[in-house]
Amino acid sequence: MLTRTVSKKMSLLAMAGGALALSGCVTVPDAIKGSTATPVQQLSSVQNAPNLFAGAEARFGGTVVNVANEQGRTVLEIAAVPLDSGARPILGEPSRGRLLATVNGFLEPVDFKGQLVTVVGPITGVKEGKIGMTPYKFVTMNATGYKRWRLTQQVMMPPAPMGPWGWRSGTWGPGWGVGYGWYNPGPTQIQTIVTE
Repeated sequence: MLTRTVSKKMSLLAMAGGALALSGCVTVPDAIKGSTATPVQQLSSVQNAPNLFAGAEARFGGTVVNVANEQGRTVLEIAAVPLDSGARPILGEPSRGRLLATVNGFLEPVDFKGQLVTVVGPITGVKEGKIGMTPYKFVTMNATGYKRWRLTQQVMMPPAPMGPWGWRSGTWGPGWGVGYGWYNPGPTQIQTIVTE
């Protein structure tokens, strides 16, 4: 009896560990993987020493503030935020600055303005501009790849109560004791996540 209980707990532990290990495997999409293993991702470093980073591959992401279509190319003005391990912009983070990413070809402004994107490509320097009436130095780059992200909501249910004898267990084992068949798991949460 004891061996079966230990075996059951070990198999549950192994399944939980496997699920945890698989959930931690986040990859960067091919479109924004880039050619170097560690592209520059600190916008403030580039803003402070743009000549030092000229030509270096960078990966930045955030919200598209403005879209300017020019002859044969599109310039995305992005309010950059930190990226997670999958190169997705982290929701709720304040902007770390702005950059201008030039993409070859035409991008429909309606499809990109206000959307989350990640861009990758070489840094080309700094360009003087304005945010409203305030002068600003924008980091510029040629985007060799980009990824537009979607926001999705998911419902997070709290876990059911567990005891040392299993799900909804009381002192006398599962299904016995006061409150059998009913439990209050707590409030349900709705989370907004960034997905492909």
